[in-house]
Amino acid sequence: MKNVAILLVDDHPVVREGYRRLLEMRPHFSVCAEAEDVGQAYQAYKTHKPDVVVMDLALQGASGLEAVRRIRDWDKDARILIFSMHAGSAFALKAFEAGASGYITKSSPPGDLVKAIEAVIQGGRALSDDICQALAADRLSGTNPAIEELSPRETEILRLLATGLSSDVIGEMLNLSQKTVRNHHYTIKAKIGAKNDAHLVWLALSAGLVSPEKLAGIARQS
Repeated sequence: MKNVAILLVDDHPVVREGYRRLLEMRPHFSVCAEAEDVGQAYQAYKTHKPDVVVMDLALQGASGLEAVRRIRDWDKDARILIFSMHAGSAFALKAFEAGASGYITKSSPPGDLVKAIEAVIQGGRALSDDICQALAADRLSGTNPAIEELSPRETEILRLLATGLSSDVIGEMLNLSQKTVRNHHYTIKAKIGAKNDAHLVWLALSAGLVSPEKLAGIARQS
């Protein structure tokens, strides 16, 4: 395999350093750049044009879903591997819809990350075993998550709304006007059958877009 330039995107510097050391133990892997949020990830991709992006979803502000969407809008051939704590099927499905090439959870053995990068570089798809099981379980249950009807951008807006952010703040994060965010808000409620904003939050929670701990922390701050 030729030398592979990797962009690491994670909002924890210590975690990025650990990934860098793991990946650069492989003679053909090199980390060409790092980023900690969506804006940095987008600019780093345009500057360095890496062979593959290893992307966490849980970033400060907008999530990795938005970063995947922006990068793929700029380069439709971008190869992006999600490496996340989220083990539910909802995030995995939306990541693939946004243009990701693979999805590996952080509970996977280190060797699985290396194999996933190699698969993605060669034009393949990569899924960790726990994500495969989650996707299969959802399909076998015959129940479709409410967010299945949403686009990746709508899913991201739902996640941000569920964390209590206002339309103007969400607009700044996603480069959208307040009016556009409000229109999305209305469309999201209609698509997933949310009766009110409290129901919207509950649906986001049940889909795994936000954690109970995150909501509890927000409640304590309010």
